[in-house]
Amino acid sequence: MKHVITLVASLSLAATGRAMQNHAEDLLARVDHLVYATPDLELGIQTMEKLSGVRATAGGQHPGLGTRNALIALGPSTYLEIIGPDPGQAKPEGPRRFGIDELRAPRLLTWVAKGTELAPFVNRARANGVLLGDVMSGSRRRPDGVLLSWRYTDPNVILEDRLVPYFIDWGTSPHPAMTAAPGLSLRALRAEHPEPERVARILRQLGLDLPVRRGARPSLIATIDSPKGRIELRN
Repeated sequence: MKHVITLVASLSLAATGRAMQNHAEDLLARVDHLVYATPDLELGIQTMEKLSGVRATAGGQHPGLGTRNALIALGPSTYLEIIGPDPGQAKPEGPRRFGIDELRAPRLLTWVAKGTELAPFVNRARANGVLLGDVMSGSRRRPDGVLLSWRYTDPNVILEDRLVPYFIDWGTSPHPAMTAAPGLSLRALRAEHPEPERVARILRQLGLDLPVRRGARPSLIATIDSPKGRIELRN
């Protein structure tokens, strides 16, 4: 009987481990990109290169928003976006997105989840009390001249200190990860918050199983494999 109990316990632990792994894989499959904001784009590129051993490739300008980006792939359809002020554009009338004008150093800021049919998705979320931003259109031109366009929820709407992502749908545009610098792999994404149960409940309403643990302050933590070994980005 002792052997039977041990076997049952082992099978139960194995099943639990597989379930946790499946949840983690499901979450990573939903991550479109991580936003790494910087007060100076070259500074952000150099900081990430020093940390990871990979230099980001040029992304492009965000017309009218006063920013541009550089990219590193984190997987086939996931990437790290380094975003900062664009000296080739006039400063916008209002503040740049992601609080870039107030930054003093590069930092992981938030994450973006893959989405489709965003308008009805946003309406359902609002009906459940999660007030995502309005759906907007965006575009930028790659250095090779290819125009990328997308639909996304307004990133100016901040929920739970940016632990709740905004959502993006690339439609028929090629995904930016396809031309981003290779070399990194996203292994895990998690969060900390003083009220983890509340934040986790909001995320589950959006279909996202982001692990949220209790922490002194809100924080997003990304675990990444790089040529320099495993690194951790934390906002």
